Amino acid sequence: MRSSHTPAAVSAEFDDPNLVSCAGLIPLIRLAENIGLADIAEDTVHLGGPAGANPGAKISTIVAGMAAGADSIDDLDITRHSAMATLFTGTRAPSTLGTFLRWHTPGHVAQLEKMAATCLTRLTATTPLLPGITELAFLDLDSKITEVFGRHKEGARYGYTKKRGLNFLAATLSTPHAAPVITNTRLRGGNADTRRNITSFATRALTVARDCGATGTVLVRGDSGFYVGALIAALTARGVFFSVTARQTKTLLARVAALPDHVWSPITYDTPVTDDTTGETITTAELTEIDYTAFTNPTLNPGQQTTARLIIRRTPVTAVNDQGELFTAWRYYMIFTNSPFDIVTAETQHRDRAGAIEQVFADLNSSALAHFPSGKFHANAAWLTLAALTHNLTRALGCLAGGRHARQRTTTLRRLLVTVPARVARSARRITLHLPEGWRSEQAWLQVFTSTHRPPTPA
Repeated sequence: MRSSHTPAAVSAEFDDPNLVSCAGLIPLIRLAENIGLADIAEDTVHLGGPAGANPGAKISTIVAGMAAGADSIDDLDITRHSAMATLFTGTRAPSTLGTFLRWHTPGHVAQLEKMAATCLTRLTATTPLLPGITELAFLDLDSKITEVFGRHKEGARYGYTKKRGLNFLAATLSTPHAAPVITNTRLRGGNADTRRNITSFATRALTVARDCGATGTVLVRGDSGFYVGALIAALTARGVFFSVTARQTKTLLARVAALPDHVWSPITYDTPVTDDTTGETITTAELTEIDYTAFTNPTLNPGQQTTARLIIRRTPVTAVNDQGELFTAWRYYMIFTNSPFDIVTAETQHRDRAGAIEQVFADLNSSALAHFPSGKFHANAAWLTLAALTHNLTRALGCLAGGRHARQRTTTLRRLLVTVPARVARSARRITLHLPEGWRSEQAWLQVFTSTHRPPTPA
């Protein structure tokens, strides 16, 4: 590709009042209106004072800005350029939105979480967001540290990544046929222990999942940071299945190493997997399982003793010198689970689910959570909650588009469905959007537009 004109023959002016750069916000905001986002916010979020007025308009503006790619408070101004005032009303300025976010307290953040959960429930009921959720649903738990650079950010500490940042918990809900959505989040200090308050967080996520229609089999998945007696006991008491990476204590390793060779079954992976410890690519391994009782110490884990399956994968340790090896050494990966599925399926599900929630983190990193924008801890907690809500709305937009869009990254959905330029024309009290000819996702965009602009169903 090359320029078609000489430099002297090309000029540029920002002077067209009828252009917008994010025409996809029209169906997205219409979708938010269809589930009653602003009304839910008005009924649920009560900050008090002048900064808390009109929460519905302010939250809708923040969500719209995030959906268009804003990753800071100033970037929310993207909702106010050129002909956006023709398409939307009630848009608030970034300064107003910043004051609104900084007004939040822990209780107000809890109100936002309740609002976001209600929105997700309505999205699930009105869009094909989670097909098959009544049969089998996966609830994935994980934590992440987002690095920050401001010296005065409240709560920023050095955590296990050795980087100064803020730590947050997230839970995602998905099915075998649907990409994950976020049920709830919780912001914590950068040096927070992964296990802290995980039981209450997970039970809240399970409540949201049930409200979204997960009435059948639910499998809760977590890494070794969630190998917690209280959590597993709580999940068992609520009738759901768990799959958690087990901590490899000396006693447990000795028991596993003593297992005879005939109990191990070889397995070949169709798609090579990466060893979590070494980063090596694994194509073959051996599997077995035993009954195992965990959390037996009555002092550290009162009433939390749990007996379930321990699925073990072993791979040989490759010799690193010319001397070879006198005997085979093994590297183990263990999963503590009460999964109802066979050993190969249970191991595969646990391994594959790690990538699902990491993909959600990658989506958040490339959008609103590129960094935390405020110096105030609870403002950042509110920002995190609204980023999760925006993720879910964008995911619902992709599901309405259908086809491959239902599982595409939200970054791709933003590029194809949201940040679409358009020229606004008005005639006879009607607005017509003129979009780029030959747009790659033209049919998907029109499908979303039509789906969100259907007339209301007669009572």
